[in-house]
Amino acid sequence: MKHYFYILKSDKDQRYYFGSTSNVSERIKKHNAGGVPSTKHRRPLQLIYQEELATKALALKRELFFKSIDGYRWLKEQKIT
Repeated sequence: MKHYFYILKSDKDQRYYFGSTSNVSERIKKHNAGGVPSTKHRRPLQLIYQEELATKALALKRELFFKSIDGYRWLKEQKIT
């Protein structure tokens, strides 16, 4: 089953949320409905980036990379964040 890494941006505070899921559209709906405690107070959220990966393990690894300084630098270089 394919899995996805994604980045959301809060319209409220302009901060980012990094996550992974098997269904991006359903996950974003859950975020914007207030069903995710870590983003409930930051709604609405917009999808700004996603990557498709072959496995959940790869998606989680990618999420950890983007939470690191090297991932932060890559996102800045690509003008994603």
